[in-house]
Amino acid sequence: MSSGVPAAATVHLAQSAAWLHLRRLPAGAVLAVLLGIGIFIAVQSGAVAVSAGDWLTPLWADASGSTPGGSYVLWNLRLPRAVFAILIGGTLGLSGALTQGLFRNPLADPSLLGVTSGAACAAALTIVVVSSMHLPLPAGWRIWLLPAAAFAGAFGVCLLLDYGSRWLTPGSIAGLLLTGMALNAIAVAVIGLCTYLANDEQLRTLSFWTLGSLAGARWPLVGIAAALLAFSLLALRRLTRSMNALALGEAAAAHVGVDVGKLRGRVVLLVALVCGFAVAWTGIIGFLGLIAPHMIRGWVGSDLRRLVPLSTLLGGLLLLVADTLARTVAIPAEIPVGIFTSLLGAPFFLLILRSASRRIG
Repeated sequence: MSSGVPAAATVHLAQSAAWLHLRRLPAGAVLAVLLGIGIFIAVQSGAVAVSAGDWLTPLWADASGSTPGGSYVLWNLRLPRAVFAILIGGTLGLSGALTQGLFRNPLADPSLLGVTSGAACAAALTIVVVSSMHLPLPAGWRIWLLPAAAFAGAFGVCLLLDYGSRWLTPGSIAGLLLTGMALNAIAVAVIGLCTYLANDEQLRTLSFWTLGSLAGARWPLVGIAAALLAFSLLALRRLTRSMNALALGEAAAAHVGVDVGKLRGRVVLLVALVCGFAVAWTGIIGFLGLIAPHMIRGWVGSDLRRLVPLSTLLGGLLLLVADTLARTVAIPAEIPVGIFTSLLGAPFFLLILRSASRRIG
């Protein structure tokens, strides 16, 4: 009989020591470095080779007046797409952290609770129903029609989820999730009806849109997404302390002076804003809002003052990796990025459920 430590125990201690060492590292700096590496890999990967000289070439033309292929691909396609992936992933990670903080549930996520499906439902109605009406809208307004509809759908589902769960199963986390599943089922049914009623062109647009894609990324859209994310993070600076108090319960938060109703309204508005924008421009990209906050919570704890910005960074990193794989795995074809995030997120969700059941005993 050996007197030493068993091999399995030694491996477990080594893994625990490595995890403790990781937790001591500055999370923001680590994620920033990984984002820089991810951007470099993303813009260098693809069917068209990008050389070092392409980084120094003007954005649109060289001295002869023509646009080099590598430089055009770098500055007009890959770089805006990589930055857009970070911004959209950041908004999804932020909305996931807010949803989990609002409902005090680590399994809460805009897609699981029906918020993403609500935005997708409104967007599908816009694609199939509103577009067939041929409304006399100015050309400058049409580009905002789909984001506005998705925002309205996400906001409506957030309100129904909040008030419906209070009415049906007050104080029950399981009831909250079941209410979200019911709303999700209704939204999916409406999307299916729109698919049935769509013509060939609308059906093609709707099918590719629901699988998720970042192919439409352009610099003006990147600017809008950056402004929206910056606004959301600035607005949250005044809300995170109150949301930390809400983690103790609504009664405890009200006792320390938090207006719970007003706080809920502001958080719901922000979740609907960022989630509606992301779904409108990229389609359904699931599980990022669940994975990013959960990983960050295990790294730095549950303080939302750190959890929210770090979840934003990690969400951007995860979507950047997923989109790079979607572009490069099957060159010259491109796989929808929503497929990759679901393949990565579903097993992770099962691991979370297994870990939760072990803690409960």
